[in-house]
Amino acid sequence: MQPMINVAVRAARSAGNIIVHHINRLDRINVEAKGENDFVSDVDRMAEDEIRASLKQAYPDHAVVGEERGGAEDADYCWVVDPLDGTLNYLRGVPHFAVSIALKHRGALEAGVIYDPVRQELWTAKRGGGCTFEGRRMRIQPRPSIDNALLGTGFPLRLHAYHDAYLGMFGDVFRRAGDLRRGGSAALDLAYVACGRLDGFWEIGLKPWDMAAGALMIREAGGIVGDFAGGDGYLDTGNIIAGSPKLFADLVRTIAPHRIEGIRA
Repeated sequence: MQPMINVAVRAARSAGNIIVHHINRLDRINVEAKGENDFVSDVDRMAEDEIRASLKQAYPDHAVVGEERGGAEDADYCWVVDPLDGTLNYLRGVPHFAVSIALKHRGALEAGVIYDPVRQELWTAKRGGGCTFEGRRMRIQPRPSIDNALLGTGFPLRLHAYHDAYLGMFGDVFRRAGDLRRGGSAALDLAYVACGRLDGFWEIGLKPWDMAAGALMIREAGGIVGDFAGGDGYLDTGNIIAGSPKLFADLVRTIAPHRIEGIRA
């Protein structure tokens, strides 16, 4: 598995170089709206093409599913790629975005890489082999609850039907947490949970490429990742909760009263 992680790290760094190279040329970047509050730029596509080329050169029989170019999980090994998670931050010059690459084998997460090209910070994980941040093994510090915890979240801006439910969740968490952060890059926020910068995280309506690598990192660092019912369907539902075991359970209980139809899990 380590050779595959090494290939993913090289691909992430190469994509990061493209992203950083264009950061001072944002006025010349072509940007398109994929949907409401959802944008894609030429840099997203160039970064994904670079990752795909690197992965396919090393493993031509593997499938690749990416946010911008699509793809199908039609092979035993499948790479799940977000070339630039936090595109809106990037386009506004906010330095909080990342490259995320995960590897699945027959549907199970096996490896993950997240790279912050601005800070040049690197997280890696492999199933059964732990999570590292800048080469150091990570272990999530246990917390008994969300009380006084530093939590991350994401706003479901495009999911209008869930606004009231989310605001209910936010309010109940806000009244107990030490503080809350909304960074705008779920992949990087999950990496922050894995290395202790955040104690936990929750969000509605993510895509697999937003979560896959970060979820594996948290699990390998001793944390729990699940859906809003506490199960393991987060990659299918897009609804994710993460943190140390007792904090995770408390966060599941706290948001439970607001799980309306469509976000039951």
